[in-house]
Amino acid sequence: MLIRKAAFERSGLVRSAIDERFALTPDEFRVEGDVVAIGPLHDDDAIIALTEQLESVGLLYFDDFIEMSGNWPGWLGVWVSARVSDG
Repeated sequence: MLIRKAAFERSGLVRSAIDERFALTPDEFRVEGDVVAIGPLHDDDAIIALTEQLESVGLLYFDDFIEMSGNWPGWLGVWVSARVSDG
């Protein structure tokens, strides 16, 4: 799950609660620039639960966060960053 850092911060969510709920390791909750990356989440139920939790605090899918599924080989790295929009 990729979340805009500003949206995460204004939501009132607490990292420790998310870590505990989804049994995340330190590497599975990262803040890179303006993006919070959570995962991988290993089953569909966890993805649905996190999506519902984000929406319950007012975050909007696509505007504030996206689910980025994928099963990639270990040799592939994906880099994501937030882009400041003009509007």
